[in-house]
Amino acid sequence: MPAPTTSPAPAPVNSRSRVLIASLIGTTIEFYDFYIYATAAVLVFPTLFFPNSDPTTALLSSFAVFGAAMVARPIGAVVFGHLGDRLGRKGTLVASLLTMGIATFLIGVLPTYEQAGWIATALLVLMRLAQGFALGGEWSGAALIATENAPRGKRALYGTFPQLGAPLGFIIGNGLFLVIGALLPSAAGADPSQPSEAFLTWGWRVPFLFSAVMVAIGLWVRMRLVESTVFSKTREAGLVRKLPLATVFRDHWKQLVLGTFFMLATYVLFYLMTTFSLSYGRTPTDAAVPGLGYSYTTFVLMMIFGVLFFAVFTLVSGPLADKYGRRGTLILVTTGILVFGLAWVPLIGMGTLGVVLWLVLGFTLMGMTFGPMGALLPELFPTSVRYTGSGISYNVSSILGAAVAPFIAVALWEAGDGSPWLVGVYLSAMALLTLVALLLGKETKDVALDEGEDPTTLHRDENPAATAAP
Repeated sequence: MPAPTTSPAPAPVNSRSRVLIASLIGTTIEFYDFYIYATAAVLVFPTLFFPNSDPTTALLSSFAVFGAAMVARPIGAVVFGHLGDRLGRKGTLVASLLTMGIATFLIGVLPTYEQAGWIATALLVLMRLAQGFALGGEWSGAALIATENAPRGKRALYGTFPQLGAPLGFIIGNGLFLVIGALLPSAAGADPSQPSEAFLTWGWRVPFLFSAVMVAIGLWVRMRLVESTVFSKTREAGLVRKLPLATVFRDHWKQLVLGTFFMLATYVLFYLMTTFSLSYGRTPTDAAVPGLGYSYTTFVLMMIFGVLFFAVFTLVSGPLADKYGRRGTLILVTTGILVFGLAWVPLIGMGTLGVVLWLVLGFTLMGMTFGPMGALLPELFPTSVRYTGSGISYNVSSILGAAVAPFIAVALWEAGDGSPWLVGVYLSAMALLTLVALLLGKETKDVALDEGEDPTTLHRDENPAATAAP
């Protein structure tokens, strides 16, 4: 009798909860790392690692180290993008998260300038470069995990979950600093806006060391993933590129340029509303370059209130982008960012209510512009170069928007004699560049992620099947 036939077992797939958690946890850690560094850059690093400078120069030096990580991110995007497009998304995401976790933890055990001199500053720079290198591969991989596993018609919604890591990381990171600051308050008679001796000695290290717990959870979740069907089909069809970087620059350079400028206003807004605003909000009103004069605790609580709107509108933006399109949604939001930049001084001039409104509006716009990017950038590129292409666009934009934004903002703040009106104009100018890019771009809502691979465009050395053909 003939042997009974059996149908092949279905390929394993990732559950919806596993996809969403895996894409969320890495970016939460990414932004947690950013926020704790940004907070330490304002509170303690100028004193601990740049003590021989005047206060403004020390702050700028601290931000310069922060910017060094942004410069390293495109390098990480190329390396991890190559691995992700050649070997798969899962292993690459595990490697990027592990690298990032080790670098963050080591910042927490660094010696200070008083203990090791310039070596301490050099080690801080090295760890920031390692963080930036790892982060270069983190976001794009998380976005691909979300969008390549999303049901039809819900890619933008799924793509908001990696983006949701930004507000969650802010709340966890700044909340932890608030708790530590409350447990280690300044001594009686000391300036309550300045960190205590215990905080400067060891308290600031706790958030960096705590990141090890979050990384361990992230690794556990990601180790349980399987490759997306979209990438598996590309690999089975022999469409994996030997040199994804060369392919993306040769065949998709327009998408690279557009994607970079799509993200520009988002990055500038993000870093102005977090890093710059913290410096501006807590600088005394009678300082050489005056600020708003709030205590650290008061202003961070105001920021956390604004970040709640960031979280809500990040999720709101997904269904809107799925229904009305990524391009149309972002054109409207970017126009709002442009107007918001011109309204900084009138809003802040209204007192505490105006400052809260400034934070709420800024973070609301941040959620609305950041949310759709999780789907838009991956949709610009075919599967075989998607990790590389989306990662380069996202991270090159980090140099243009994030690495220089705090530095430019401080310079413009000084040029305005304490008024942030020039900083607002700077934001509006960057929004205008993004708006032009969006008007030149095309809608990607209906692009199928497993389509668009044209085997005839492959070089013979990139396609083993073509080489083997007679």
